[in-house]
Amino acid sequence: MNEAITFSLKSIRFDEDYQPSDGTRITTNFANLARGESRRQNLRNTLRMIDNRFNDLAHWDNPTGDRYTVELEIISVEMAVDTERGDAAFPLIEILQPGILDRKTGQRIAGIVGNNFSSYVRDYDFSVLLPAYNLNRPEFGTPEGFGDLHGKLFRQFADSSAYKARFNKRPVICISASTSKTYRRTGNVHPVLGVEYQQSERSSTDQYFAKMGMQVRFFMPPNGVAPLAFYFFGDLLGDYSSLELIGTISTMETFQKIYRPEIYNANSAAGHFYQPSLKHQDYSLTQIVYDREERSQLAVKQGKFAEEQFIKPYRHVLDQWAAHVERQPAE
Repeated sequence: MNEAITFSLKSIRFDEDYQPSDGTRITTNFANLARGESRRQNLRNTLRMIDNRFNDLAHWDNPTGDRYTVELEIISVEMAVDTERGDAAFPLIEILQPGILDRKTGQRIAGIVGNNFSSYVRDYDFSVLLPAYNLNRPEFGTPEGFGDLHGKLFRQFADSSAYKARFNKRPVICISASTSKTYRRTGNVHPVLGVEYQQSERSSTDQYFAKMGMQVRFFMPPNGVAPLAFYFFGDLLGDYSSLELIGTISTMETFQKIYRPEIYNANSAAGHFYQPSLKHQDYSLTQIVYDREERSQLAVKQGKFAEEQFIKPYRHVLDQWAAHVERQPAE
């Protein structure tokens, strides 16, 4: 039954010449930047910000602050459901993988895949299923089994031969800290990840990622102003090199400065206790055009696309597959 679902990967370079294909999810941060009259300048400025932040963090043996360049690839994951209909593959998720070019030695180092994680099924869960479930309910809640299918699909992908043939380490997904939770600074300080924070309680996003098999830790990198959420398998601090972690930080912190400047481009850093807020007024804007309102609207449209093209037509097959995965013994 596991063989009923297979994965295939495609990749395209994310640089100043990047143009989203017709099949690209335009809610993704990188695709949103690559549209309109400002597209080339947007991309050029974004890549420059990533490089500057990388060299700021990788400062050793880097006296002029320009030793490293980050090269980004967009990884598109398609999933095929084995049915007698012979249907085309469904676009499941898109993620970024940074590559690190050491301009001093000419060496290229693979970064950690997982940046800018986006998912049609997650759009369906959060933008279609969850609002419908909570319509006219006195208290906010989640339906039974919320996130189960998405979690099983992601774990299956991360364990697949397609993933292992392309990547030699497990993914790390870095996103914004939750605006609904309070974070407390701890005494733990990592030389690259920075100061660790702990949250008051688990968020709905934490619970959703837990179903994907991932745990979370929160760190505010050196010279950063707010903690980032790092979702990972295994040992975040022990499984990855400093340069690999810096590739993730520099990429995602840059996108967060563009997408959520109120939090990640604030003019003052998080204190001992911290609650992120999109209503914060003391922040700076980047010189990059980004349509945040359009992005939220498109999440609903693409969630409905997932419902019509994937969830409804394959419900029976998916339910059978999910039940089979549930019965498999833990490795």
